[in-house]
Amino acid sequence: MAKNNSVKPWDFLSQYKGKFFEGEWPTLVEMFNITCERHPENRCFTSFAPQKLELTYKEAQSYIIQVADYLASQGVTKGVNVAVTGKNSPEWAIAYLAVLYSGATVVPIDYQLTDREIENLLGFAGVTHLFIDKERMNKIDPENKLKITERISLESTGDDTYILNKKAEGDVTRAVAGEHDIAAILFTSGTTGTPKGVMLSHSNLVSDCYLAQNNLSIYPTDIFYALLPIHHSYTMLAVFIEAISVGAEIIFGKKLIVSQILKELKMGKVTMFLAVPMLFNKMLKGLLNGIREKGIILYGLIRVLMSLSGLIKKIFKVNPGHKMFNSILAKLSMENIRICISGGGPLPSSTFKLFNQLGIDFVQGYGLTETSPIVALNPTDAYVETSVGKILPQTEMKILDPDSRNIGEILVRGPMVMQGYYKNQEATDEILSKDGWLRTGDAGYIDNQNYVYLTGRKKSLIVTAGGKNVFPEEIEDMFQLYDEIDQICVLGYLIDPKNKSEGIRVIIRPTQAFYDEAAKNEKDENAVWDHLHTHMQKVVDEVNKDMLPYKRITRLTIAKEPLEMTSTKKIKRHIVAKQYENL
Repeated sequence: MAKNNSVKPWDFLSQYKGKFFEGEWPTLVEMFNITCERHPENRCFTSFAPQKLELTYKEAQSYIIQVADYLASQGVTKGVNVAVTGKNSPEWAIAYLAVLYSGATVVPIDYQLTDREIENLLGFAGVTHLFIDKERMNKIDPENKLKITERISLESTGDDTYILNKKAEGDVTRAVAGEHDIAAILFTSGTTGTPKGVMLSHSNLVSDCYLAQNNLSIYPTDIFYALLPIHHSYTMLAVFIEAISVGAEIIFGKKLIVSQILKELKMGKVTMFLAVPMLFNKMLKGLLNGIREKGIILYGLIRVLMSLSGLIKKIFKVNPGHKMFNSILAKLSMENIRICISGGGPLPSSTFKLFNQLGIDFVQGYGLTETSPIVALNPTDAYVETSVGKILPQTEMKILDPDSRNIGEILVRGPMVMQGYYKNQEATDEILSKDGWLRTGDAGYIDNQNYVYLTGRKKSLIVTAGGKNVFPEEIEDMFQLYDEIDQICVLGYLIDPKNKSEGIRVIIRPTQAFYDEAAKNEKDENAVWDHLHTHMQKVVDEVNKDMLPYKRITRLTIAKEPLEMTSTKKIKRHIVAKQYENL
């Protein structure tokens, strides 16, 4: 659907200015109040497990105010930090918003961290109150050395520790945060040592939410699926905050298990599905393999029709694929899905293309926690399959020290750029200039239509013997559609200490299914791993043929144990590099 560029998605806010908010942008609290005024009976938060919980916007607001009043009665106010950690749930969302309604700052923490890592972040942030799933309420800081005033359960406990049972006694007055006050502190890394807490204001998050809608139309009738951990900036903004800005429903998924995902997509009639490339690749492979099993003639016919559908979509801006392939999409529980958004890592352009051919508006975006996070997003009506997106309105980008290919470090400036790192001015000064330019650490280039293209992370750059720059992510992308590979990490290894030149190596972890198949035909464990190495070397040789000589892989290692990953399924490259540096 083509957009009317003269009408912006945030223009409607003007009718609420002066009544609901005074600043340039509403705060998150004011934004939620506006949505509750507009769509009080729309479904807001839904979960199917462990038991079904379904709240309208009016009901959710009532609980949020109830909990916020309780927090205020306990001394939670402006300048106080309150942590939220747990599995995705309506209660998690209520806790997040209740903290903001009390005027305080919310500190979302990755629930997959160890007890000690969570304790480190709680201590660093000086948290006074903690919302947490009941299973870990007494495991985190059991002796209360951190002097946390209260722990509140995000799961039903049958007593007054449960969030929805919290009520203030008597009248209370809540503090009111302004648009430039810190809404959230998000930790990006540094679970040991000195953590980096990204300080995002209300204005950072709200402006990013509405500006992103310039490239992506969302509606009160949409149903979002919160599958990835909601503490992460990607899910927090692109699902949670986007949905509540228009009055859409959010269904909370708790597990990255494909069978459960498919079940909940169907039960919830999800229209907006956000995930990481790994999951989309798996779903697409499963779908195409299922079609292929029905015979080569049918498979060939469907692929021809898909190509035709994609061509019509590209040229005429109409989408015949959703009706043509509805029964095929139903096998993935995607028959109701309007838009898929991929983020958190590079996506093969072939995956992007095939989903669009099937009739799903499939887009990818780009951003960092430090930018709230979205700074570029592919418009659904003008997407570029090889780009991570078009720069958002009111956002500036430039390339620092471009090379002969115009590739260099991407710098960003705009209303979504963070306020700085919490209690870490030195780190803030390294990344954020006095005039507001943020160094992303990502390398790439920008075309003359303002579309952004990534080549990799600057700090993971490999410099070869010939002085050529190679980004490992570019090479890793070449392996994404090999079914027998579960995980892959491309690294540099030193071949000339004097000149500091590097060769290129790859660490590959085979899938369990591929290992099991090899184990059937080999005598012992060593023979199995030898077989896997031989096969993967053939895969590497195949990929090498399609690459320029200076990008070719010269060393292969098979990982016998899973490579350590973040909660959004990114490999921890620095840890893998250390583990395998002598192998």
